[in-house]
Amino acid sequence: MASYIVKRLLLMIPTLLGVLLMTFAVIQFVPGGPVEQMVAQLQGRDSGGEGAATSGAGYRGRQGVDAERIAEIKALYGFDKPAPERFWLMVQQFARFDLGKSFFYPKDVWDLVKEKLPVSISLGLWTFFLSYLISIPLGVAKAVRAGSRFDTWTSLIVLTGYAIPGFVLGVALLVVFGGQLQWFPLRGLTSANWSQLSWGARIVDYLWHIVLPVTASVLGAFAVTTMLTKNAMLEEIRKQYVLTARAKGLSERRVLWRHVFRNALIPLVTGFPGAFIGAFFTGSLLIETLFSLDGLGLLGFESVMRRDYPVVLGTLYLFTLIGLFTKLISDLCYVWVDPRVKFD
Repeated sequence: MASYIVKRLLLMIPTLLGVLLMTFAVIQFVPGGPVEQMVAQLQGRDSGGEGAATSGAGYRGRQGVDAERIAEIKALYGFDKPAPERFWLMVQQFARFDLGKSFFYPKDVWDLVKEKLPVSISLGLWTFFLSYLISIPLGVAKAVRAGSRFDTWTSLIVLTGYAIPGFVLGVALLVVFGGQLQWFPLRGLTSANWSQLSWGARIVDYLWHIVLPVTASVLGAFAVTTMLTKNAMLEEIRKQYVLTARAKGLSERRVLWRHVFRNALIPLVTGFPGAFIGAFFTGSLLIETLFSLDGLGLLGFESVMRRDYPVVLGTLYLFTLIGLFTKLISDLCYVWVDPRVKFD
């Protein structure tokens, strides 16, 4: 086991370097970088990527700005060095967990991540726990009542919810419950006077704001886990040891929860770390944008659009590292849940 963990840890290094190298190489050919945007601002033009996207290598915005000023701007953003040298300096920084400073925010990338992380954690935790609390009992109930009307109707509801994108559902929730009925707020996690409220009122205000975005996130998230739980339960129920346990006179409840449910949890438990981390960093961009939640998803999108390369590469490095460790934990869960699995 120890040798396997060491090998996996060592393999993370080339994997991480490969991800960073590919992203860094793509960035070199993306038009509308920070230098071009700064030059466009100096000329009073639009600094967005759209105006620079048509420029290619010979960006016309440089006309009218002297070469010395261009050199100063390149030095300001670190583009006065060759690409291999910039990549090597970036790797050295990341090895010290120094993610650098944003081009457009007066903050370090670490400070930006810590500032946006609570919003993503809040949305991710609610989505993750509600998904599992709904999907596992529902999957067990569907397996026990397989073929019944309950199974048919719940499958129809689950698959319908899975087919509706979270963004479309979020728009519908905003229009109906936020606009027409005005039961819930349209944006943010808290009200403007949240700091002036008592602790009890703060909790109520927070829950009031989180209902719509969490509902939009959960509806599609629990469908896969529900069907996986049902299929795993059905597969275990058909096995020989279940017939043997029943023949020994064990109650149906004990057979179901003591034996079948325990073995059926293996695919769910092994995927638990990945689902837990994924709830924070995947699928949150559209929900955060729609409900005006200033989290990591929105930060990543704005950084790509504004060509804020330190934020793009810094968050990519951080999320890739978390993903690699999560994958290792998921693999180790196989041994913890099923001792028959040997990495040898």
